[in-house]
Amino acid sequence: MIGFATLSTYAKIIFMLEEKKQLLTQLSEKVANLNTFLQISDLQEKVSELEKRTSDPSLWQDNTKAKSLMREMNILRNKINQNKDVNNKLEELKILIELANEDNKEELNKELQDLNSEISKYELSIILNDSYDSHDAIFSITAGAGGTDAQDWAEMLSRMYIRWFEKRRLAYNIVDLSPGEEAGIKSTTIIVGGEYAYGYLKAEAGIHRLVRLSPFNANSKRHTSFASVEVIPEIDNEVKVDINPDDLRVDTFKASGAGGQHVNKTDSAVRITHIPTGIVTQCQNERSQLQNKETAMKILISKIVKQLKENKKEEISELKGNIKEIAWGHQIRSYVFHPYSLVKDLRTNYETANIQKVMDGDIDDFINAYLLNYVATVK
Repeated sequence: MIGFATLSTYAKIIFMLEEKKQLLTQLSEKVANLNTFLQISDLQEKVSELEKRTSDPSLWQDNTKAKSLMREMNILRNKINQNKDVNNKLEELKILIELANEDNKEELNKELQDLNSEISKYELSIILNDSYDSHDAIFSITAGAGGTDAQDWAEMLSRMYIRWFEKRRLAYNIVDLSPGEEAGIKSTTIIVGGEYAYGYLKAEAGIHRLVRLSPFNANSKRHTSFASVEVIPEIDNEVKVDINPDDLRVDTFKASGAGGQHVNKTDSAVRITHIPTGIVTQCQNERSQLQNKETAMKILISKIVKQLKENKKEEISELKGNIKEIAWGHQIRSYVFHPYSLVKDLRTNYETANIQKVMDGDIDDFINAYLLNYVATVK
């Protein structure tokens, strides 16, 4: 005769199994949809084509072209391997659930959590399939309306993003930094390198709004400040852009950032203005004026290519400047320090009250929410 305690334990196991089976069914459906979206056979075909091209000796005579091809091939291979890993793990879990009992329920819970996490990463890797998502990023922050408070806010944002770069183990190089007059920074430009650097960081482009008690106001009044974040993909030499030298104005000046006495005594910093579009880039990080000019030119070309793509233009002459005011009405995210704590993305409505965690570089949830929302909108 089966005792009541035994029946109770048995009922708990049955309930637990049904619950886990439902979750696994949901995950299976999600993976099936992602598999369809990915079209794995097309990717395998593409990898085969790229592998054939790598056997052509002439490819390796052009280092930039070879590097671009190898990067594309590695990204596709990673997606194929990720697809295989997720599907294998899914099949293993189906077997584990059939053999589940009271003794291995903790193992089952952990395996389901791990699978859920892997599927989320898999989903994001599929979402990041736009032309330049795999490229490095040229990341700029500019202080907007709000005076010294805005410049301080721009520096706070710079610190937040640098912490995120470090957490993600992304390489970064500050190529330009203009200090504020009293505190903070007027602007900074950072080249960020790593897998899908642009793909992830494009989620951060826009106006960021801060509300807090101003440390620069004697009466500690509440103050609203703004800073803009611009993100563009770094364009390699495989994209040819014909720029008339007569359309460029090149200015040199003394660097104001780090670099010791040398940067303060020579006009090593370079600013380039593309007169037809009004696009301005500058670099002051390198000791050599020539190196600074090359970097500023690379950033300029990247900005022009991005603007051509956004405006669906084929000629630079068709472009016109489109600069939004860094103030009310254009913000993508609000950071409220007072009278309460809240960070809220106005595009996705994702929010958190843990503002300190965000300012320490924990912004993955905001980025992921935007990317998932973006792909849903595109579909």
